[in-house]
Amino acid sequence: MNKFIQRSLYALLLVFAGTVHAASPIANSESTVIFGKARFTLLTPELIRLEYSETNTFEDKASLTFINRQLATPPFSKKIQGKRLSISTAKLQLEYTDDGKRFNKDNLSIRLREQDHTDILWNPSRNDDKNLKGTQRTLDQANGWDFANTLENGLISQNGWALIDDSENNLFDGDKDWNWVTPRTSLAIDWYFFGYGHNYKKALYDFTQVAGKIPLPPKYAFGYWWSRYWIYNDNELRELTQQFRDFGIPQDVLIIDMDWHETYDFSANKLEKDSQGELKGWTGYTWNKNLFPEPKRFIEWTNQQHLKTALNLHPASGVPTMEEKYADFAKAYEFNKPGEYIPFNMSEKKWAQAYFDTLLKPMQEWGVDFWWLDWQQYLHDKNLPTLSNTWWLNYTFFTNMEKTGQRPMIFHRWGGLGNHRYPIGFSGDAHTNWETLDYETYFTATAANVGYAYWSHDIGGHISNDKPTEGELYLRWIQFGALSPILRTHSSKISLIERRPWMFPSYFFAMRDAIQFRYTLAPYIYTAAHKTYDDGVALVHPLYYEHPEKPQAYHYQSEYYFGDAMIAAPITTAADGKTGLATKHIWLPPGEWFEYSSGHLLKGDAEITRQYALNEIPLFIKAGSIIAMNPVVKNLQERPDRQVLTVIPGGNKSFITLYDDDETSTAYQQQQFTTRKVTQETLDPKTLRLTIEPVQGYYAGMPSAQAFDIRLPNRTLPHTVTVTADGKPIAGNNIQSEFIPHELASNIRLPVFANHQRIEITLEFAAPLNEQDKQFDGNKGFLQRTATATEKLKYASALTDWGGTLPNDVYRTGNIINQLQYHPEDSLSYMQQLNELKKNMATILLKIPNIPQETTKPIVEFLELSTANH
Repeated sequence: MNKFIQRSLYALLLVFAGTVHAASPIANSESTVIFGKARFTLLTPELIRLEYSETNTFEDKASLTFINRQLATPPFSKKIQGKRLSISTAKLQLEYTDDGKRFNKDNLSIRLREQDHTDILWNPSRNDDKNLKGTQRTLDQANGWDFANTLENGLISQNGWALIDDSENNLFDGDKDWNWVTPRTSLAIDWYFFGYGHNYKKALYDFTQVAGKIPLPPKYAFGYWWSRYWIYNDNELRELTQQFRDFGIPQDVLIIDMDWHETYDFSANKLEKDSQGELKGWTGYTWNKNLFPEPKRFIEWTNQQHLKTALNLHPASGVPTMEEKYADFAKAYEFNKPGEYIPFNMSEKKWAQAYFDTLLKPMQEWGVDFWWLDWQQYLHDKNLPTLSNTWWLNYTFFTNMEKTGQRPMIFHRWGGLGNHRYPIGFSGDAHTNWETLDYETYFTATAANVGYAYWSHDIGGHISNDKPTEGELYLRWIQFGALSPILRTHSSKISLIERRPWMFPSYFFAMRDAIQFRYTLAPYIYTAAHKTYDDGVALVHPLYYEHPEKPQAYHYQSEYYFGDAMIAAPITTAADGKTGLATKHIWLPPGEWFEYSSGHLLKGDAEITRQYALNEIPLFIKAGSIIAMNPVVKNLQERPDRQVLTVIPGGNKSFITLYDDDETSTAYQQQQFTTRKVTQETLDPKTLRLTIEPVQGYYAGMPSAQAFDIRLPNRTLPHTVTVTADGKPIAGNNIQSEFIPHELASNIRLPVFANHQRIEITLEFAAPLNEQDKQFDGNKGFLQRTATATEKLKYASALTDWGGTLPNDVYRTGNIINQLQYHPEDSLSYMQQLNELKKNMATILLKIPNIPQETTKPIVEFLELSTANH
């Protein structure tokens, strides 16, 4: 067959492979080459399975990691000369000599063909010395970067290849009702060779094709989770929930730690063990009626409040006689030793089924939504020592929940390769300090290298070493959480640690703003999470995925991509005591980047140093991007009636694809979802056009219409706004234009349109867009900082002058926000005035007669005003 036709057919098969074939561990016969005692399976042009068996017995069952080998056969050729075999794909060339020996450096090699014609040669003796690491089971006791050297190897390496040894991994037995673990009996070699060069994204895509996709969590998971290791009762949690609402903090998830069930009296400081060698009271399934007198009614209340609830479990000790459901479990399990302890045995299917049906299902029927598996006991199953308890608990809990038809989600530690299929991860009990916060930014992004996309950290840290919570550190941790996969605050059970934001008056508003900003970004995050399901690239991923040839992408380890359009660089050091600014060294990739907190457009391909006030988060958005956002919402379970499309300054043309589904079921895996393309383009120097295409696709319960706001940072109000729906003009009185002074953004409020309509919005401005970029640049941040600086100056002045008098130019600067409220049509003129005022502001501030320069100099620096000539 002609190679072009062959490759075209392969590409077409790839398009349909996900929907035509369910996952199957048996590869297409056309993809396999058996030669002597070796079998080679061509899975993709960059991925080959390598097996060697002395008995010519090759394994076709799925392993716990690799579950699907039935992929479209990639184009390849083979050549046999005596005992020598050559196999070539578009990317790899394998050479093997059948010398009667197991794979070794003398009989097996693979050459990678790179685009720059620099070949990479691999053989079994090569050490992957440039592996970029993956993740690890837990961050328990992590203190700073001390765990960096214990990370497992991942799939991504600067060497351009990765070898996964699956030879000793357990298998699935293929039971259609509930696929179950079975030990591997063969002593064969079973390797997977990924040869991708620096196309790291392709490696991850290929991995998810054979090891399973990264599921999309339910949408509520991307909201705020409240968790604290504390003895709460029913009424205290009700009051706490009301306080969150009173303080304007959205909330979606309520985690209840282990004290929901009967526990041992730990206050006696006697950690006794039960008959299974586990700590008494750590495992439990019977509610503590002294705290929750009617638990079913309490869970009904959480449902009414739109709170998704999870309970903490430590299931290692099995089922003691004191449990309310002991008799039910014993009957279901057919346990014939009345009154005796029933040991934990999750690797036995009958035991596992009885466990879920009798102990957990009744509470799930009340409305408990998922379980926190806080496993800290023995790592390997007592009956099957090769099986990781962590891995198997993740599998059984996730797949049991999957049977209910709802979108499954668990909460547990990383169990090893293949656990990317069972989100969400609980990273464990790390220390509360700046160094650990810094490490977690790197740790979270690096986990993408094994497809583990959804780590949830104890935001704020867990272990405090008997130190009270430091407000600034907790704030910066929350800001990191707002730009991480999951935002969940938590802590150890000591009174010195506080996690309620309103208990930090000096930092509260910045904490609340960060959580609210997380909710603003929810549509962007959710769309990115579905893309993770499609292509295997995590929402949070390292810079080198996008810029593999840039050395800086490997060096700036606490900086990461947050979706495709954003780069986050969380603050992980304390602010300067005088200026109140924290310094961050940042690398921006090529292109232009919009600093969201300040409104600056920054040139990329540059290493820069920036400083940030307490309420500012280093977040950079690709110039010209369209970002789908929420308006103000109470939680993510109540759909807003409109969506905000934020058009970032810069760039001439871009598009996004909005994603939506039912948010809670697995129907998205059967293509039941909708997409909608939105394009923005600059027609001429003064004209911008947005086009919102009709909705494509379907899901049950989808709305029939949608309203949009068009948000335009660093833009004046348009001179004219023309809107058409399916080519028909919309009356101007149905369109509202407003200016948002504190954001320095224009907002166009559109009416509701049917989803099948094509909407076109043409915005004509009085001034050229590039002139607006110049005049608005950085002024959003400057005006916000001016308000803080003016307040400080007033108090400093009042120490010597009873009126707190300042120069009029200081008041005039702050007054621009007021003027913008009354005269938004003159926003460009006010920006020009502001830019003139800024030129002399440093001189004015430093010469205030009643305030010493040691007070004003830090304020000048805070306002980013140059003091070079003063």
